[in-house]
Amino acid sequence: MTVPVYKRIKQHIFSHIEQGQWPSGSRVPSENKLCEEFSVSRMTARKALEELTREGVLVRSQGLGTFVAEAKPQSSFLEVRNIADEIHERGNQHSARVDILEIRLAGAEQSLALEVTENSELFYSEIIHFENGQPVQREERYVNPRQAPDYLDQNFTQTTPNAYLNRVASLTEATHVVEAVLPDTRIASSLAIATNQPCLKITRRSWCRKGVVSMARLYHPGDRYRLGGHLSF
Repeated sequence: MTVPVYKRIKQHIFSHIEQGQWPSGSRVPSENKLCEEFSVSRMTARKALEELTREGVLVRSQGLGTFVAEAKPQSSFLEVRNIADEIHERGNQHSARVDILEIRLAGAEQSLALEVTENSELFYSEIIHFENGQPVQREERYVNPRQAPDYLDQNFTQTTPNAYLNRVASLTEATHVVEAVLPDTRIASSLAIATNQPCLKITRRSWCRKGVVSMARLYHPGDRYRLGGHLSF
């Protein structure tokens, strides 16, 4: 699949920031300059800059231009919690079983979610998390190798993907989609529930300053898990 031009513009800007050529506070090329450099419409250049602004990589100032943002702390409606920490805070024991840890090729859905070309190599893991021996979360995760090149070498019975990715990629932002769903037989079996028992599904994308780090689907038994959040004003 051909990478859309606006994504190539985003990758161009990311590359300059990542290599230290455009440090925080640097002014990035204007829409007009990007149009000339990439031979695109102003709408395409604007889309790239607007997406990077929404992702917190850039800041735009009316009349002044667009600049590389300062590194920002994570800010999302729901805090990205480490499942092991949640379990330990309840005074219980966390353990994990790694069912799959391998390379997979990006399909259309994964290429859009992780902003990579279709058929790119991605890291993939399926992990079941237990609380006092009872399954409480099924984690299916795709990871961009560019952001976490040693992902497949980790022992995820000793640490969690969340903890590892926070350590190596310094996560800055996440989005969540929360749904109540009925599990298929594969998911129900891994969570030790019936297929007619509702479960909570969280689809999460996470970013670092360099781009999208991972996309995860987290499944929880509806009667064993409660999702909470805190919003400050």
